Amino acid sequence: MARWFSRRQPDAISEESVVPTDDRNSIFASSDDDEKESLYASSGDAVVDEKTPLKSAADGKADTEVVTDEFSGLPLQDAAILREQVDVPVVKASFFMMYRYATFFDKIILAIALTTSILSGVMRPLMTVVFGNVAQTFTESRRMNSMRLESNYTSEYYNSTYLYYKDSYFNGTNYTAPDDFYLMPQYDYQQRINTLALYFVYIGIAAIFFSYISTFLLMDMGEVLSGRVREEYLRATLRQNIGYFDKLGSGEITTRISADTILVQEAMSDKVGHMLQNLTTFAAAYIIALVRSYKLTLILTSVIAFIFFMVTMFSRKMVKCFRASLEGYSVGGTLAEEVISSVRNVQAFGVQDRLALLYDKYLVITEKWALRAGVTLGALIGTMWFAVYCNYALSFWQGSRYLASGELEVGNVIAVLMSMMMCSFTSSMIAPNIKYVTNGIAAASKIFATIDRPSPIDSSADTGGTLDSFEGNIELKHIRFIYPSRPDVTVLEDFSLRIPAGKTVALVGASGSGKSTIIGLLERFYKPIAGNITLDGHDIRNLNLKWLRRQISLVSQEPVLFSCSIFDNVAYGLIGTKYADASEVEKRKLVVEACTQANAMMFIDKLPEGLDTDVGERGFLLSGGQKQRIAIARAIVSNPKILLLDEATSALDTKSEGVVQDALDKAAKNRTTIVIAHRLSTIKDADLIVVMKNGKIVEQGTHNELLDKKAAYYSLVQAQHIEKSKEEERKALLHKLGDDSEAATGIELNELESEVVVDEADALLARTKTNASARSISSLVIEAKEKPTNHKYGLWELIIAVFRLSKPDHTWMFIGATGAFVNGLGYPITSVFYAKCIAAFQLGRTDPEGMRSIVNEFSGLFFMMSLVEGFAFVVTNGSLAYVAQRLVRRIRYMSLRQMLRQDIAYFDRDENSTGALTSMLSRDAQSVEGLSGATLGQILNCIVNLTTGFLLSITVAPKIAGVSVACVPILVGCGFYRFSVQARFEQMIKKSHGKSAAQACEAAAAIRTVVSLTREGDVCDAYHESLKAQMKISRPATNKSAFLFGLSEGLGFFIMALNFWWGSRFLASGEYSVTQFFITFVSMIMGAQAAGIVFSFAPDMGKARSAAENIKRLMDSIPEVDAWNEEGTVLENVEGVVEFKDVHFRYPTRPQVPVLKGLNITVKKGQYAALVGMSGCGKSTTIALIESFYRPLAGQVMLDGHDISTLELSSYRSHIAMVQQEPVLYAGSIRDNVKLGHPQPEEVSDEDVIAVCKQANIHSFVESLPEAYDTLCGSKGILLSGGQKQRIAIARALIRKPKVLLLDEATSALDSESEKIVQASLDVAAKGRTTIAVAHRLSTIQNADVIYVFDAGVVCEQGTHQELLALKGRYFELVQMQALERTA
Repeated sequence: MARWFSRRQPDAISEESVVPTDDRNSIFASSDDDEKESLYASSGDAVVDEKTPLKSAADGKADTEVVTDEFSGLPLQDAAILREQVDVPVVKASFFMMYRYATFFDKIILAIALTTSILSGVMRPLMTVVFGNVAQTFTESRRMNSMRLESNYTSEYYNSTYLYYKDSYFNGTNYTAPDDFYLMPQYDYQQRINTLALYFVYIGIAAIFFSYISTFLLMDMGEVLSGRVREEYLRATLRQNIGYFDKLGSGEITTRISADTILVQEAMSDKVGHMLQNLTTFAAAYIIALVRSYKLTLILTSVIAFIFFMVTMFSRKMVKCFRASLEGYSVGGTLAEEVISSVRNVQAFGVQDRLALLYDKYLVITEKWALRAGVTLGALIGTMWFAVYCNYALSFWQGSRYLASGELEVGNVIAVLMSMMMCSFTSSMIAPNIKYVTNGIAAASKIFATIDRPSPIDSSADTGGTLDSFEGNIELKHIRFIYPSRPDVTVLEDFSLRIPAGKTVALVGASGSGKSTIIGLLERFYKPIAGNITLDGHDIRNLNLKWLRRQISLVSQEPVLFSCSIFDNVAYGLIGTKYADASEVEKRKLVVEACTQANAMMFIDKLPEGLDTDVGERGFLLSGGQKQRIAIARAIVSNPKILLLDEATSALDTKSEGVVQDALDKAAKNRTTIVIAHRLSTIKDADLIVVMKNGKIVEQGTHNELLDKKAAYYSLVQAQHIEKSKEEERKALLHKLGDDSEAATGIELNELESEVVVDEADALLARTKTNASARSISSLVIEAKEKPTNHKYGLWELIIAVFRLSKPDHTWMFIGATGAFVNGLGYPITSVFYAKCIAAFQLGRTDPEGMRSIVNEFSGLFFMMSLVEGFAFVVTNGSLAYVAQRLVRRIRYMSLRQMLRQDIAYFDRDENSTGALTSMLSRDAQSVEGLSGATLGQILNCIVNLTTGFLLSITVAPKIAGVSVACVPILVGCGFYRFSVQARFEQMIKKSHGKSAAQACEAAAAIRTVVSLTREGDVCDAYHESLKAQMKISRPATNKSAFLFGLSEGLGFFIMALNFWWGSRFLASGEYSVTQFFITFVSMIMGAQAAGIVFSFAPDMGKARSAAENIKRLMDSIPEVDAWNEEGTVLENVEGVVEFKDVHFRYPTRPQVPVLKGLNITVKKGQYAALVGMSGCGKSTTIALIESFYRPLAGQVMLDGHDISTLELSSYRSHIAMVQQEPVLYAGSIRDNVKLGHPQPEEVSDEDVIAVCKQANIHSFVESLPEAYDTLCGSKGILLSGGQKQRIAIARALIRKPKVLLLDEATSALDSESEKIVQASLDVAAKGRTTIAVAHRLSTIQNADVIYVFDAGVVCEQGTHQELLALKGRYFELVQMQALERTA
């Protein structure tokens, strides 16, 4: 019962708040039909199915779309190479396959557990034997009493025994008792009663012991073995080739490892014990029935055969439906993971509801198939109960015939009846457990498909050779390459390039020309279609993959950090080296040295915890430049032979870039270095510069050679030229005429050295200021803030909350509850029929025809009940399955929507990582669903059964029932205590589950970085330790829970013993009849069994309560910056004047680190303002405050003279568009991603999309693709290059037609040619609107109306480009470091 209650738990939410009231269109919707598929529309036919890509989903395509072979247009050999990189074999899992990771010792434990389950299952059939003897004893006793009380016969008292004469005279008739009439002495009667009562007690003790052992061992082994499945799945996932991930989102991996493995765990833990116990009960009861009367048993077997036939037929259908449901949610889970991981972008564009509605489209699929599975299960249960009551009818009807003929005794008939009733009852109890097993098998199929998939590029394989030493000569020979996820586009065609050992080779060219592809091929992320790559003449395909990757260090364009300390992030670069097992001191020394070289120690030293500072999920607590410097430190810490730099300094400020570039230049000495760069100042000293276009080499040479050619490279350099002041031009002319280049070089080096000294002095000064301002405005504000408290929710509060959450389906819930009430009345009514039939059996020898007449009447009533109860069970389970699936869908939809409502500070907290939140979406709704449908129907049924049974007993025989009812609080208390233990356990384990899920999600999302660092083993080891800690928490709770379950099982037998012993006294005295006794006794038995069934769901109750508490806490969470808050001023005419007035700010997760310390800036209407400065100085924070991601601790951020905290948030953000440093795209088409920027996407025409794409210089590229604007971008835009993603992001911002345009390194990922065109487009786009740009590449902001130079959270210089150059201050130094003149 508590299990049901705890299942009901979110907040009291009105129906109106469930459905968004604004835009009902999906993010990618273009038709009214899609609108009808909103959350509470009919879920009959989903717009999308589990195999439909997001694009198809968006367009409302039906799920009947034919899937064709995407590689069919390629030559067979090419198609085979591409196909093997993405294909996943279909695995049909079986029940025993789930135990594939059990060791010999585990199998022994499982054997013990299953044996005790079998023995536990034998206890109930033994009860039927005792019960038969009970019936025989009472029948004989009552017959004797009837003779004594109603006949005129004489007796003698001899030796304390009444002896009754056979012949007596009654009513003028000579009556002769039958020959076999047994005259039972009073003391013998009581002795038999006591003995039989003790048998019940012994059975109860055995039931406690066996149930406890089997439940504990199975639950524990389920946790252990599912943990191994999780580990193997993660290990298998990490060894897959990158092409596999291009087709699979990291959200799907999170769903599999957090939710699907729970299904597998449930399928092989205590649910197996319950199912085996019921099967054993069935078998043992059947054997006992055969022994007592094989004829009657075989006749009744027809009903049992019918039940098993129906179970087999329906369970196959259920497996298919559950599998489809899981498949559907895996796609939705991937979308949810994408959305949560890019929440800043989501909030900036105000698309929370649109993305939530798109997520809901995939929930439609899950709901549709899960509902079909639930209805199928309801039909199965209804059919089974129909058979159960038919079995009762047939049992009594046929049994009475055998009794009348003298072929059987009452005891045998009752034993067979009870045994066959038990067979029927236990077979019906198997059905809810079958649900768990079929669910687990369906989930296991998907998990084992990944585990069993042979990776064509397997990083875990020990095959391949290693080289004792090598120089580092790399050669690419006639490479032809196609991405497996985009087979229509050839990226490299007959590409050949030789890279000498110890030289630095730079690859430049337009975005999409194939530069990053070469990096991917060198790392063996993909297989080329043709050609080969050699290392010192050795084909890299013949080298051990892990060894190869350990010789290479890669710094990617978008640096990935892991959620741990800075020290750990850098130390990951030592994996596989001789320092991997070095002492902490030695490692720290190497890390400090690497961070110093990467110019990272300056900002690290400013942090309170230094190297031990946690960087947060994906490094969100650091700026882009800081992340990149740590990534560089990680790359150079191992002193690799080959260094790959894919836009390694793109996120650095100019000053840091100069110092870091110098460090990289030093690091590149005597090692082979391949550099991809759009900022050409970073590669002008390269030994060889290769200019690429459309997958081919256009020209190559040194910087000076290529300038002399005045061809492609010369054009790129010109595009990045920074305008010099007139004075600088004059100086350059003098310098050219007089000074030699050597002196100039010396001056540059001296300037560089002096900058380092200045930086160190600044760092020291910054530390001094921080200490001096310990009582700053920010710290005082933080101190005055109220600390949030964690509200504890009561059980009834959660029940009411979930009940209100189910408000739209209360009608169906009422229908289901009514059906459950009818179901629950079944056994109390059965007890009446049962008692009447047993009482009639007393007439078997005296009036067989009268007995048969009575039994025939009640057999007919049993058949009538079979029709009523069977129909009621179908209605109950069908209705509740519908309510359950609607509730699950509603919870997931509302949870995601509520998550997206939260401010950014919510996502900054450790416990709210992307992995944890994605896991919560999947797991918590699933936990609530685990106590719904058939399971909820079963619990409601049992509650009604228990309640009405006790009421009936008290009404019929209050003196007998009174003692039994007094025992019920003990039974119920035991169950509730088990529930509370389980609930506390679920709360404890939630954190560890969330942590392990976050680890897995993080690894999957950063798979390229993980495999490049060869961190696969390290990630698996960390995951293993997390699961191990989880086991330590769960084992004591499991032990308690199992013991309490065993106790509740045994208490049922104790209640029977007491009821039997106590009732026998009243029966002997004649106070109650056999009918009254058996009504009470059968009601007590069924009530005790019902209580046992209810409390067998205690683990699910605990999970449901924990899940409901999580959901309600989320629903009750009101953020400081609330996107749903409609209060505030709505500005009609926005001009775009942005002003910061003495703004102080610290991030909520790092309140000890000041970021802005009294910032004052003013950007006038239509101005182009640029923010420049070192990484970490507060530029991106300024953008975040303008977007109202956070509130300043002190001061004001103003728009047109209005404090933005007083404005209506959604309206305010609609006037702003943002392009981030790391562009975010979603798994839809290019058209859909561009339309996402507009508040009303249905109003955007294709012409509008094309126009903004032309402005962003992406139109030509899109048109060159086979599907043009319908081309899918892939999960997180994985199918596009960094520059292509950035340009689409710019187009998305422009289509919004904003009054204020925020550019946070908007062109950092673009090549020079594209940058020049896009910058010109941005300059045009900036006309008539206020533009605020953060930039490190100063050529992009030299035409800005005003440039603010940031330093330590304040503005240190401001002015135009020319004015700042004339000042010869910080800005002047930055410009000097990006000069692109001819090198010496």
